[in-house]
Amino acid sequence: MSMKIAMIGFGGVGQAFAEIVEEKHQELQQNHGLDVEIVAVSDVMKGSVFEPDGLNIPKLLECVKRTGSVESYPASRQGVKGWNSLETIENSQADVIIEVTYTDVKTGEPALTHCHRAFETGKSVITTNKGPVALAYQELNEKADQHDVFFGFEGTVMSGTPALRLPLETLAGNEIKEIRGILNGTTNYILTAMESGMTLNEALEKAQALGYAEADPTSDLEAYDVRYKAAILSNHVYGVQLDPEEIFCAGITGLSVDDIKEAEKAGEKWKLLARISQNNGTVKATVQPERVKQDDLLARVSGATNAIVYECDLSGPIMLTGAGAGLKETGFSLLIDLIHCHKQKQGTKIGGGSHS
Repeated sequence: MSMKIAMIGFGGVGQAFAEIVEEKHQELQQNHGLDVEIVAVSDVMKGSVFEPDGLNIPKLLECVKRTGSVESYPASRQGVKGWNSLETIENSQADVIIEVTYTDVKTGEPALTHCHRAFETGKSVITTNKGPVALAYQELNEKADQHDVFFGFEGTVMSGTPALRLPLETLAGNEIKEIRGILNGTTNYILTAMESGMTLNEALEKAQALGYAEADPTSDLEAYDVRYKAAILSNHVYGVQLDPEEIFCAGITGLSVDDIKEAEKAGEKWKLLARISQNNGTVKATVQPERVKQDDLLARVSGATNAIVYECDLSGPIMLTGAGAGLKETGFSLLIDLIHCHKQKQGTKIGGGSHS
């Protein structure tokens, strides 16, 4: 029996996921008993197409590449074009909604509405959007539980590096006293480049040229991106809802080459760190540049790499490191959740709860 998927959003990440599903189709069937069938795609810029018997992924990707529109796909008589995102969620008969739209992280929209509508119509949701998870974690998880569906969001913190599954599954039984993380590859790349003598502006220009930084890098440089990830970690690991706007947040724009050199002389490095800790049931979080000793686990993380350290009472510090961005990596995070969704549906779920 196939798992039918409707994709809301079909930009770089959505297309990367479709490519992965096509590439891994046989392996997913053989290793996980998972037969993935993409039946609908809806994108605010590229249009929409629904094919009840499943879309031909190579043909769909070729149409998008050639025309920029999914509506150039040669649909069958049963196919439908022109649905908006909510119509696609409601009418596509999908089991799972893959939500990868361009979303305003401050409001969580339109992804937040998409999640609610999917749950209300009995569909599971897997998303890479930080906004809904940071702003409405508990509400969305409760709603998913009420409707007996899956809510996956592994890719919201470290892309394809499973930073959210690790603490609740592999580290189960530990008390996690503190979480420290380098959760933004752009700023870590810039700080690493500044260690070689580049100014912040020079390092930023190079990061933009390499595709690590956006044309408007404000969210990265001012650490707003990391602030939302810290809120997700607080929710997911400690079960405490923190308002992202109330998390102390300072970016790297105030750092100079002289600051980098001064730290180096003292045997330290500057890193932009998210720090989330729990003490007697109270959770606190900060996001700011910090000087760390050269022998600190996080000091060794260079370039556009992300890393997270879980300080555990039994196992000691456990560090996970990997890519924190990238189309294929983020597409893989969707696949992680999809496999877990399938396992849960088959009664062989990994870990607890109906969420990621």
